[in-house]
Amino acid sequence: MSSKVLTELRARLDEAEQTLSAIRSGGVDALVVGSEEGPRVYTLEGADHVYRLLIESMNEGALILSAAALILYANQRFARMLKLPLARVIGQPFHHFLPREARGTLKSLLNGTMMPSSAIQVHLQTADRVGMPAQVSVQRLAKAGSDGAAFGMVVTDMTEARRSEALLRSLSHSLLQGQEADRRRLAVELHDRASQSLGALLIRLRVLADDLPVRSRAMRKEVAAISEMVGRTADVVESISRNLRPSVLEVLGLAPAMHATVAEFEKRTGLTVKIDCARVSTRLSAEAEMVLFRTLEEALKNVEKHADAHSATVRLGQKGAVVRLMIGDDGVGFDSGHPQTGGNGKMGLIGLRERVVSVGGVLKIKSTRGDGTEIEARIPLPRGAAARRPE
Repeated sequence: MSSKVLTELRARLDEAEQTLSAIRSGGVDALVVGSEEGPRVYTLEGADHVYRLLIESMNEGALILSAAALILYANQRFARMLKLPLARVIGQPFHHFLPREARGTLKSLLNGTMMPSSAIQVHLQTADRVGMPAQVSVQRLAKAGSDGAAFGMVVTDMTEARRSEALLRSLSHSLLQGQEADRRRLAVELHDRASQSLGALLIRLRVLADDLPVRSRAMRKEVAAISEMVGRTADVVESISRNLRPSVLEVLGLAPAMHATVAEFEKRTGLTVKIDCARVSTRLSAEAEMVLFRTLEEALKNVEKHADAHSATVRLGQKGAVVRLMIGDDGVGFDSGHPQTGGNGKMGLIGLRERVVSVGGVLKIKSTRGDGTEIEARIPLPRGAAARRPE
């Protein structure tokens, strides 16, 4: 390579370094880029030095995209997120840094089929191939569709948020497991101690009644009344013990336990409940069955206390490798999209969601004021169970 060529290359390098330095310092507000159609001017209108310093100091990635989703501007924070030099970011299509399954969502957002200002959750593809969870907020700019800037974008690193969310879910799962363990211990105490003591007391009262003289009618009547009261108390204690630890669920399985719960609910409330429990190819784990059982209990409790319904429907079935439980009612419903509606019932639904998520499931709630409520829990079967069909 001749000395003349080396001199020319050094001059170009010096010019490029000066240009980059001027851009970083805020001395350049427009760039002229050559193309087959002739020179094009890219500007950041109104982006003076103060605003650029502010954007560069942000803890989020800040970008300006063209109408074709080319990155016209990106701050250093976004480049650090990708673990790439800034020079390898600017000028690239933004979707190059997204997994293939997320590119369609971004395209819909930029094409205007989604909200003009919206946010999506994505997993950025970084240079080290580890990836990074991020929230991408997009705002269509005033001159969208021109050759210049069309979209403003803010990218937030969600790594710590995801880690905190996972920790909270782990703590919630531990809390729920602790609650079930406490329920089992209390159920055993009620059954083994309180119920047995009440049973022994009932026997002693009956013996006392038999030993009383025939002429002591008032005393016999009082003992009989006390015996009846003790018997009712024993029934209540036994019912509480069963609810705390449903033995029918452990022994016979989910479907019989659901039928028993629905029958008790109909007897107590007078409401009509249509129940349909299809056969499932294999049993879920004990924890997952307990979650579905508690979902049914909480849903029926909400129907009784808040729905003002005349009837309800309960369906249990399997679709592929997923067990689905649906509870619906024809009650007053509520605004499921508003976080402040529903009162204590809504808080119970939040607890239900955490229970279902703790076993890898999903809880969906559909409700409209005046049009009832539908709660659906979906929990995956153990691996290998999908191929076996219900009988």
